Amino acid sequence: MSKAPEPLAHLLRHTTERWGRRRREYVGVFAGLPVSLLTPLWALACGTVLLAGTLHPPSRTRSRETAALWTHRLNERDLERLSRWTGITVRSEASARRRALHLLLRLPLHLVSFYAVFAWTGLAVLLTAGTLWQTVTGSRSEVHLTWPGVQILSTTTSIGAGLILGLMVLTWFTTALVAAAERGLARALLGLDTEILLHRRIDELTRTRAGAVQAVDEERRRIERDLHDGVQQQVVALAMLLGRAQRAQDPQRSRELVRQAHTESRILLDELREVAWRVYPATLDALGLEAALAEAAGRSPLPVTLRAEPSRPLPDDVATAVYFVAREALTNAAKHSGADGIILDLNTTEERVELVVSDDGRGGADPEGGGLTGLARRVAAFDGVLTVDSPPGGPTTVRAVLPLGHRDPSTRTRSSTCVW
Repeated sequence: MSKAPEPLAHLLRHTTERWGRRRREYVGVFAGLPVSLLTPLWALACGTVLLAGTLHPPSRTRSRETAALWTHRLNERDLERLSRWTGITVRSEASARRRALHLLLRLPLHLVSFYAVFAWTGLAVLLTAGTLWQTVTGSRSEVHLTWPGVQILSTTTSIGAGLILGLMVLTWFTTALVAAAERGLARALLGLDTEILLHRRIDELTRTRAGAVQAVDEERRRIERDLHDGVQQQVVALAMLLGRAQRAQDPQRSRELVRQAHTESRILLDELREVAWRVYPATLDALGLEAALAEAAGRSPLPVTLRAEPSRPLPDDVATAVYFVAREALTNAAKHSGADGIILDLNTTEERVELVVSDDGRGGADPEGGGLTGLARRVAAFDGVLTVDSPPGGPTTVRAVLPLGHRDPSTRTRSSTCVW
């Protein structure tokens, strides 16, 4: 099967994308109707509350806060609609007055556009039904159109089809115009300047990158301490035992020293396996995240209840981050919480993965402490959020949420120079 020429393929792809965009914008016009219907009620309620605050000065501050809250909630619903159906994401830090102005200005714009799109859509539906009926029943009739010097002979079905096509084109362009007007109004009154958003994103990426690098450096220092204080001491002890066995004159004493050296070698092997597991568990690659979490739970000195339903495969870097966050949280709980048990929950959706580690300990965990700060840096490197709820007396709940978006689960971004 031959492929379409490149210009034609590009045109088809471009047309498909534009059609999908217009279709979403068309649905967005109708999706904005609830906010438009609620806007008069919102204006009446806010006006009543503000008037009550004016007449009763002691309640003026509370009245303004209430009106601002209602304005924020209604405005956020409309921004969610714009984000979903028109492809614009507005991170609004606007005041309540600018939000109120946006709601008031969008009302006539949306009602007029809704009426036009609804009317043209309804007329197109009626014309389509009539044209189909005439085509099926054969009841179409001829139409003579006469202009000076021009005579056109047509049928009602042909004219109906032409009108339907014209209404579709008119609805297409009206929808695009309405969506552009709504995006412009939202950006003008509520949005942040693009340059400001870019600078903020750059600053955020700089912080998270620095945090990730610091976390890697701390992990390397910990591995160095484990090797120096554990493995290296075991190797020195093993070498000394073998040296003494070699110099021993008594065969029985030599055999005893060799037996001790064999015991030390087994201890050394266990220590090396433990260090290797702390660097990166082979189970994570071989059997997946759930199995690796089960292994980490089994190694915990406290009983751990693992609740993780089978889910779609996660990107390797995300699965690695989730695993090490869980293991570090288990270690912190075992060392500092004084708990009798730990619950580990893993929930995965199409948009995000959520890890919750909770214990029944004494609470009072400091979110600014070294361990929890390291966890926050790991999560922030993936644009995630780490929250810690640890009131005095407990319980303590550590929740990490990492976005997934549309990432390919097979994507591998792990580097041999980066050790978690």
